[in-house]
Amino acid sequence: PMGSERMEMRKRQMSTTQETPGAAQAQHSTGSRGSNACCFCWCCCCSCSCLTVRNQDEERARRTSHELQAEGIPNCEESPAPTLEEVSAWAQSFDKLMLTPAGRNAFREFLRTEFSEENMLFWMACEELKQESNKSVIEEKARLIYEDYISILSPKEVSLDSRVREVINRNMLEPSQHTFDDAQLQIYTLMHRDSYPRFMNSAIYKDLLRSLSEKSIEA
Repeated sequence: PMGSERMEMRKRQMSTTQETPGAAQAQHSTGSRGSNACCFCWCCCCSCSCLTVRNQDEERARRTSHELQAEGIPNCEESPAPTLEEVSAWAQSFDKLMLTPAGRNAFREFLRTEFSEENMLFWMACEELKQESNKSVIEEKARLIYEDYISILSPKEVSLDSRVREVINRNMLEPSQHTFDDAQLQIYTLMHRDSYPRFMNSAIYKDLLRSLSEKSIEA
């Protein structure tokens, strides 16, 4: 009986020894596949993620470019170079500055440095609206002005009080050339009182004045 038990134990040990490499090999193979699968999935996910981000960035760039083209806002108004007399007159009053395209261009350049260029853009859009006579064009331009400068969702929203906003909302029911008159006056006053004094002391104005003065002396 003892011999039989030893033989039985030996058979079990041999059986276990034979099974172990196979099991280990199977486990290694499974682990490798698992590792490869994880690696492949990670690479795939990473690749997809990178492609998604890259595609989103490209789409955003295309959309931004398209929106800028659709706006059609020129970098500056066409105007002849200002004379020394004109530039000197800008210091006399804000009205004289705003009367000339060159003055508006210089002031707009200054507003851009203060991140308030939307005030000038809004004022100019209102002036353009006043020149229209076609009803459908007026309605379309009024809608665009509202979306660009009045809507609280717009990044170019101008600062208006609640009373003026209520007036605009009423006027938008039947848009006309004068839908934004109150708002335009408020923004004009804001630029006059807030930005104009700083513009007169800015390097943009002083450098332009000095340059024209030097040219005048040389002439």
